[in-house]
Amino acid sequence: MVPVSILDLAPVILGETPREALRKSLDLAQHAEAFGYKRYWVAEHHNMTGIASAATSVVIAYLAGGTSTIRVGSGGIMLPNHSPLVIAEQFGTLESLFPGRIDLGLGRAPGTDQLTLRALRRDPTRENSFPQDVLELQHFLAPARSGQVVRAVPGAGTEVPIWILGSSTFGAELAAELGLPYAFASHFAPDALLVALDIYRKQFKPSKQLDHPYAMVGLNVVAAGSDDEARRLFTTVQQSFTNLVRGAGGKLQAPIDNIDEYWTPAERLHASRMLKYSIAGSVETVRKGMEEFVELTKADELMIVTSIYDHAKRVRSYELVAESDNWQSVASE
Repeated sequence: MVPVSILDLAPVILGETPREALRKSLDLAQHAEAFGYKRYWVAEHHNMTGIASAATSVVIAYLAGGTSTIRVGSGGIMLPNHSPLVIAEQFGTLESLFPGRIDLGLGRAPGTDQLTLRALRRDPTRENSFPQDVLELQHFLAPARSGQVVRAVPGAGTEVPIWILGSSTFGAELAAELGLPYAFASHFAPDALLVALDIYRKQFKPSKQLDHPYAMVGLNVVAAGSDDEARRLFTTVQQSFTNLVRGAGGKLQAPIDNIDEYWTPAERLHASRMLKYSIAGSVETVRKGMEEFVELTKADELMIVTSIYDHAKRVRSYELVAESDNWQSVASE
C-alpha cells in the first residue's frame, strides 16, 4: 500500500463551536502521528459554519506545535485570496519554526461564496493569474538573489515544498509544467480524476523540487467494526453533501438510521455522484477498497477524509485504516 495522509476539514459539529473543533483537530493530529500517517493537511474555507480552518496558517502552527514528526500543511491555501509575498512570509515562518515538516498546497478557487469573496477583497480575475502567482511565490521562497530588493523574511531560502491542488485538468497541466507534486480533490469532485492524472503524468517536466511525477488523490473513508456500523456513520457525510446540494451548508450532523428519509431521489443522485470515491466499512472492506482505488489511479499517495460526528469514533476510524495494511512503515521513512 502507498503512504496515506489525512485531510482534516476541522469540522464543527452541531452544538459546538470552532474552539472545540480545533482542539479535536489537534487531538486527531497527535493520534495520526502515532498511527504512522505521513502528513496532515487543513484547508482554507471562509464563511462556513461547519469548517474551522479559515485562518489556515494559524491552524497549521497550532497543529505543528502540538506534534513532533508528522508533516503538516495546507490542502490548500487559496492563493488568489492572498499576495504571494504574504504567503511566503507565513509559510517561511512556519518552516522556520518547524523545519522539514511544512507543506504548501495551493488552489485557485475562492473557497467560499461570491459575497464572501468580496469581503475578502479578492478580485475575481485573480484566478487567471494563478500560474504567475505560483511562480512569484516560488521566487520568494527560493534563496534571495544578489540585488533582490523585495524579500520574504522569513521565507527566502526556506524552499517550502509546493503542491498544486486541483479538481480539473487545469491544475494537472500547471503541476506538470512546473514540475510540482499534484493533489486531486477526488473526495468531492471525482469527474476529471483519471483524465487529470493522465495529463499530469504525460506532460510532467522535471524541476528542482521534483524529478518525476508524484500524484496524491483524495478519498472519503469511514472505517468501523462492521460494514453496517460504518455505513451508518457515513450518513453524516451524506447529510453534509445533501446540504451542499441544497445550498444550505451548516455544521456536522449526527448519523441517522435511514438516509433515504433525509434526501430526495434527485439529491441522492447528485450527492452520491460527488461521493463516488468513498469507502465505508469494516477493516477488510476498507482495505480492499483502498487497494482497488490505488490500482485504479496508480496513486503515489492517498489523502483520506473522514467526517464522523463522534470524535472518538473518528479517531478510531483512522486507527483502523492504519491497522488495515503495512503502509505505516513506508509513511515513516
